[in-house]
Amino acid sequence: MYQEISASAHDDFAKTSQQTNLLQSSDWAKIKDTWGNKRVGFFDAAGKQIASASILIQPLPLGFTMLYIPRGPIMDYNNLDHVKQVMTDLKAIGKKEKTLFVKFDPAIFLKKGKPADFAENADNTEGLKAIDNLKKAGADWVGRTTDLAENIQPRFQANLYAETFSLEAMPKKTRQVIRTSQNKDVEVHFGGTELLADFAELMKKTEVRKGISLRGLDYYQKLLTTYPENSYVTMAFLNVTKRLNKIQTELDKAESEKANFTEKTRQSKIDNNTKTIERLTKEKQFLNQAQVAAQRDLIPIAATISLEFGDTSENIYAGMDDHFKTYQAPIYTWFETAQHAFDRGMTWQNMGGIENDFSGGLYSFKSKFDPTIEEFIGEFNLPVHPFLYKLSNLAYTLRKKARSK
Repeated sequence: MYQEISASAHDDFAKTSQQTNLLQSSDWAKIKDTWGNKRVGFFDAAGKQIASASILIQPLPLGFTMLYIPRGPIMDYNNLDHVKQVMTDLKAIGKKEKTLFVKFDPAIFLKKGKPADFAENADNTEGLKAIDNLKKAGADWVGRTTDLAENIQPRFQANLYAETFSLEAMPKKTRQVIRTSQNKDVEVHFGGTELLADFAELMKKTEVRKGISLRGLDYYQKLLTTYPENSYVTMAFLNVTKRLNKIQTELDKAESEKANFTEKTRQSKIDNNTKTIERLTKEKQFLNQAQVAAQRDLIPIAATISLEFGDTSENIYAGMDDHFKTYQAPIYTWFETAQHAFDRGMTWQNMGGIENDFSGGLYSFKSKFDPTIEEFIGEFNLPVHPFLYKLSNLAYTLRKKARSK
């Protein structure tokens, strides 16, 4: 038996499960407002709720639809009877919505571990059991996809856990980068909508740098206003005035040292002094120009947006100004983003997806925090109209590949 339920009833069920995920929060449907939405509870014969799903409804040509349940349904996937009932009920819902197929990707892991030992770790038996039960219940498993773009949601993600997170636990190079950023007068601030204009500008610069298309200010505004008590912006500012004062002090010291050189001064010492003066003079000129252009003392150079649901946190978007890359702000910003989440009582902070083969820039950056790498079991399709399902799924797959290019 199934029935539509309230937002609070769905969220309460999701928050008390082991599969709590932002994408299954009822408010996420407000972000995806070009889709329809249903919140459905599934109940056993005794009337006890056994599953819940926030279902997104995508219109298709000829009046058909596709149902999508991101990181859901939320349920015990090791209970075959429950899995079969939910799949049967989803088909019934699909028929009412003229659905060709239901797509879903449960928040169930197939494997997890630290980057160094991930490959050697065995598959999770509960994940394998979930795949087997879903197949028995009539769902088609997309499989262990190898390309990040093959799935709607990343099949691999990097996650940080409060119980093991600290500066001391970071790799040595990461700690050094954070100290470098701090020593260069980068300051991290936390806030809300008042930081969004600067955030949107950083995202525009990230678009240009990566050659991709991202969201705009209105969308970031919607994220924060939809989750007003459960969102924050982490913004790294370069304190230009403070940095210039420090540079001037170092320059004065170097010039004073130079004035005391004699014929007996080692050439290596002279060379180092010359390089120091050149480096500091170049940075001083750069910062003077940046300060004039920005018309401010605190210049935003890196930022993230995080959303929370239950006791979980997601780093949704991140951007930076590549002109200031020598100040090492992104790593410092991401570290403080996670620390702030844990200070707010979160148990984990998701850094987002990584490449399935651990070979790209996403993995390279996020691995610097020694996160837990988590592999989801992936996507499933539940055919509702078997005759049209294969053709429609093929068209959907081809369209998704074309859009990813």
